[in-house]
Amino acid sequence: MASTTRVDLDGNPIKPLTICMIGAGGFIGSHLCEKLMAETPHKVLAVDVYNDKIKHLLEPTTQAWADRIQFHRINIKHDSRLEGLIKMSDLTINLAAICTPADYNTRPLDTIYSNFIDALPVVKYCSENNKRLIHFSTCEVYGKTIGSFLPKDHPLRQDPDFYVLKEDVSPCIFGSIEKQRWSYACAKQLIERLVYAEGAENDLEFTIVRPFNWIGPRMDFIPGIDGPSEGVPRVLACFSNNLLRGEPLKLVDGGQSQRTFIYIKDAIEAVLLMIENPARANGQIFNVGNPHNEVTVKQLAEMMTEVYSKVSGEPALEVPTIHVSSKEFYGEGYDDSDKRIPDMTIINRQLGWNPKTSLWDLLESTLTYQHRTYAEAIKKATSKPVASS
Repeated sequence: MASTTRVDLDGNPIKPLTICMIGAGGFIGSHLCEKLMAETPHKVLAVDVYNDKIKHLLEPTTQAWADRIQFHRINIKHDSRLEGLIKMSDLTINLAAICTPADYNTRPLDTIYSNFIDALPVVKYCSENNKRLIHFSTCEVYGKTIGSFLPKDHPLRQDPDFYVLKEDVSPCIFGSIEKQRWSYACAKQLIERLVYAEGAENDLEFTIVRPFNWIGPRMDFIPGIDGPSEGVPRVLACFSNNLLRGEPLKLVDGGQSQRTFIYIKDAIEAVLLMIENPARANGQIFNVGNPHNEVTVKQLAEMMTEVYSKVSGEPALEVPTIHVSSKEFYGEGYDDSDKRIPDMTIINRQLGWNPKTSLWDLLESTLTYQHRTYAEAIKKATSKPVASS
């Protein structure tokens, strides 16, 4: 039940808001909607093409929050209703994006249009109607670390100044134009610069969020079950798919890239603080990640294999991983960053937020959900009918 005596970090009463949430039917949107319905008095105008991941919030209509969430089936590319919904709201949250690495090479035009061109009207409507905007970007805007250009044995590679990513200091370094893997990061950086410019020139109230690998139930898709058979989701969902099917996990270029992972519920706590503390969040860019959960992709594969064996009761494969090249897995034009470690100084200073969940615990929660949700469906999809005699 939502409390009626909520206060912000400065002790001021929090007024109920109407929030236009674009991309509400996705992974992040579904968890944010749950949080808003369960713990706040805020109203959500949920905008998306699909609502499968929030259907449990929309039905039955007798739920306590039924009058506080409305689903609007809108494709923001070409629907005049979007501006009206933004006008009706106090705050717009834009989560819409193509954010699957396999698409950056194979669908660079769609990637650029989705993450830049399609976001332009949202920024325009918020600015023209004096509406606050929380825009979701990506940690990929940082591109490659400074340290990645040093020789592999160079001692400065271990210096945090050469790899920890800071919102107000770190440069955004991308690969060459023919490396189309950077189409996503470049489009996201450009829309960030537009949002920032609208704030500087036209007083747009904005917050930019840079997620660092948010993980949890309902993320991405399992190919052939709730996504295209030929689809390639992000790394954790790829590994989950392999584990569910009893297949070796594919390590791209040996799995040497380093990443951090954060539990979705920890990250949503941070977003709620942004929503309810505009005086502290406006004009800010926030890294939202967990620097304590850093592993190589190879280490992630090993840990996921161990966790999945625990939650499923199934023994691990004798050969749990295989190596594939990035060209073989992603196609021509793929490139990558060596590390993505977020600096947490700004979000800790402004919102007093820190992540809590360990990598093991977030993997156990996620894989338990995926085993419960998908294992039986995969067995049915892959079982061969018995021939009649």
